[in-house]
Amino acid sequence: MASLPLGARIVSGAFLASGTLHLVKPNVFEPLMPDFVPAHREIIIGSGVAEIACALGMLFPPTRRVAGLASAALLVGVFPGNLKMADDARRLGSPTFRAVAYGRLPLQLPMIKAALNAAKA
Repeated sequence: MASLPLGARIVSGAFLASGTLHLVKPNVFEPLMPDFVPAHREIIIGSGVAEIACALGMLFPPTRRVAGLASAALLVGVFPGNLKMADDARRLGSPTFRAVAYGRLPLQLPMIKAALNAAKA
């Protein structure tokens, strides 16, 4: 794992943690789902499995390229949920929730870049 860039290690760790939370407590993510997304629970479980698969795939050189590209695509795919979370926080949230929700938005780009760098590593 030493050849894996630091940013990719961070994305991998974040995906492992988040993916596990998706599987153990999917109800945490249900309020974040945009209304236009069907089958909320199934999508939450599926994205948790995808996050764990991407995280593990980035750790191993034979699967790193595909996992890095899949991780970048996954981060783009979940961005509408992050936007909804920020909008909900703006309208309904406490100052702490607003800070967390808005703080996540600019992190997407460096996380996507880190995933793409993993694909090149």
